[in-house]
Amino acid sequence: MRIYTIDAFTNEVFYGNPAGVCLLEETEQKSEAWMQQTAAEMNLSETAFLVKKGDGEYGIRWFTPSAEVDLCGHATLASAHVLWEEKEVAETQRITFQSAGGPLAAFLKEGSIWLDFPSEPPEPAPLNEELLEALGVETPAVEQNRMDVVVEVDSEEALRNIVPDMEALAEHTTRGCIVTSLSEEEGIDFVSRCFFPAIGVDEDPVTGSAHCALGPYWAKRMAKQRFTAKQASKREGIVEVEMHRSRCHIGGRAVTVMKGEWLA
Repeated sequence: MRIYTIDAFTNEVFYGNPAGVCLLEETEQKSEAWMQQTAAEMNLSETAFLVKKGDGEYGIRWFTPSAEVDLCGHATLASAHVLWEEKEVAETQRITFQSAGGPLAAFLKEGSIWLDFPSEPPEPAPLNEELLEALGVETPAVEQNRMDVVVEVDSEEALRNIVPDMEALAEHTTRGCIVTSLSEEEGIDFVSRCFFPAIGVDEDPVTGSAHCALGPYWAKRMAKQRFTAKQASKREGIVEVEMHRSRCHIGGRAVTVMKGEWLA
């Protein structure tokens, strides 16, 4: 099996979010347990497993080191990068990924890889004092979608200074918690950090799928449809976001760090 490590949502190595990408043979069947063990061996926040289904069409599954996830942006972007770079798919062709949650598309535009994902707008949720205590923040309101809680803090400085109690946070989230604020940097609309201890990822470096919530969240507050965002983890990464009704287009770049052959 060919396997790759890709830094996603960056154009520099050692930044963005590293993802594993595994290209399975078209007829090769691997068990869920094997994919989970492989993802644990890779020990990246997510590893994507691809099986070719047709011309420009691939089945995709995503695993953290400890669990399978329903949606993953950075590993999907990394997968598209590999398929185009390895000339498995022509750069002029859109890629369709068949996932458990439905079809997802990837295409090239303006020098970036763009993902056509579902919009996942959060809605006001009951105030969870235990969750806010685990984050160590005070905020008048939180919102939530089917995957994550969204917490807005009053400044980028406050966001960067958060040191969560990960064990406590894991008890009060489904997938995780997205913390966000307006940016203080010119050219950046908003910033975020993403914590997913419930699925074995304390802080994700750059989370494409979180922007399916952040896009509609900030569209309501800023009255605009296109954003440049930064995820303010230690590795940092830039995410472009465009709202298209019920869809959220997420754009970024990627760099290949490693490729080889998986023997296990």
